[in-house]
Amino acid sequence: MTPELAIVIVSFNARADLERCLSSIDAAPPASPFEIILVDNASTDGSPELVRARWPAVRVLPQARNLGFAAACNVGIRATCAELVLLLNGDTIAPPGALDGLVARLRASPDVAVAGPRLVDEGGIPELSFGRMIAPLAELRQKALATRLARRAPAAVSRVRRLTSAERYPDWVSGACLLVRRADAEAAGLLDERFFLYTEDVDFCAAIRRLGRRVLFTPAAEIVHLRGRSRASAAGATERAYRASQLAFYAKHHPGWAPWLRLYLRLRGKLPA
Repeated sequence: MTPELAIVIVSFNARADLERCLSSIDAAPPASPFEIILVDNASTDGSPELVRARWPAVRVLPQARNLGFAAACNVGIRATCAELVLLLNGDTIAPPGALDGLVARLRASPDVAVAGPRLVDEGGIPELSFGRMIAPLAELRQKALATRLARRAPAAVSRVRRLTSAERYPDWVSGACLLVRRADAEAAGLLDERFFLYTEDVDFCAAIRRLGRRVLFTPAAEIVHLRGRSRASAAGATERAYRASQLAFYAKHHPGWAPWLRLYLRLRGKLPA
């Protein structure tokens, strides 16, 4: 049976997270015919071997080096022919019915190209997983709220709960769980591979919107996102990757601001090599 849904997972030395993610899908698989593609970015923790042994139906595409998230996603997308493509982080857990709910919601809206679910942590606290196009003021506001949310400030938690309780059409949704129609992904040129890690989802959604298509955030589906575990294990590398992508993003979308961002990072000692 030809898959209607391709689930593309990118992994790099995240064996435990990957095992939880695939186990959740295995326990409650989508109703639509689907396939899972694992693009492994040269992991050394035995995760590709684990997947081949426990989930032989998963197609494992090992890479000779760490391509980064965007490029690895593109490898997975090009390896499939399904109508719908789900970019899914390995550090997520899909509860029963969640993927079906997301697929159904996208199919019900022909004008929507991308749909993102509500993301929550293990305790059910929602993540701020959508927002306005990255620009200096919008980024400052998003980060300020995200910082207060990470500290579990009651007002911030309450606000994000309200924001994530209703459907909306934001500029972007998180690439941790992003469902896209293949035709729209290809029309947008897939993900921009200059972004090694971070901001590639914002850029991808911007390309989608430039085509006159819409991006949807919907709480009709809820996915558990165990974010922070991989960041904590490699905080320095994560920070450098984020800053490099931030610089690339501003150079592409806000070239007038890029020199000021570079100066700011240099003064703070955070300019990546």
